[in-house]
Amino acid sequence: MMRLFAFALVALTFSTVEAAPKKKYHFELAAVTAKPEVKADQAKAATPRVEAAVKRTFETHPQLVAKVDGAPDPIAKPDAYRKLLKKKGIHSAFLVTVEVTEATLEVEPMDSKPNTQRLIVRVGVHLLGETIPGRTMGFTGDGQATVKIEVGKKLRDRDKEYAWDQASEAAIADAMTTVFKQLAIPPKKQ
Repeated sequence: MMRLFAFALVALTFSTVEAAPKKKYHFELAAVTAKPEVKADQAKAATPRVEAAVKRTFETHPQLVAKVDGAPDPIAKPDAYRKLLKKKGIHSAFLVTVEVTEATLEVEPMDSKPNTQRLIVRVGVHLLGETIPGRTMGFTGDGQATVKIEVGKKLRDRDKEYAWDQASEAAIADAMTTVFKQLAIPPKKQ
């Protein structure tokens, strides 16, 4: 009987934890840059796609509030900004900088299919979030993605664009998984 009660209590605890609403956050994009080690032509192809993927994620992620209407200047009026966040049910806000850490495009022949090539695009990103207001370190997140696509003998621009888009989306999704895991950890008590 006691074992059944303990099991019921544990099951109730888990269902309560899972049912708790997830915290909402506001992310503002500060910049998207490429590391100096990334080749210029690859950075030129990857950076705008990564930026577009970040903006789409910030607008559509269920835990993110895209716009905070009527927000006072967080530098001039930090207390008023925090009060507005609380009033709107937003746990905290972050200024996010994104760095493209890897961007490569390769084409390799496929021996098994004579008129086919494999297009391989790799994208790596690093996200850094600083609190608004205050600009203290809030989170980091790294993401990577590799997309492999079979293409014909002639490599078309739209094949490359598609591969860059898919790799950028996947790298940002990977980084955001890390970010939300970090944000879910309760702060350490001082």
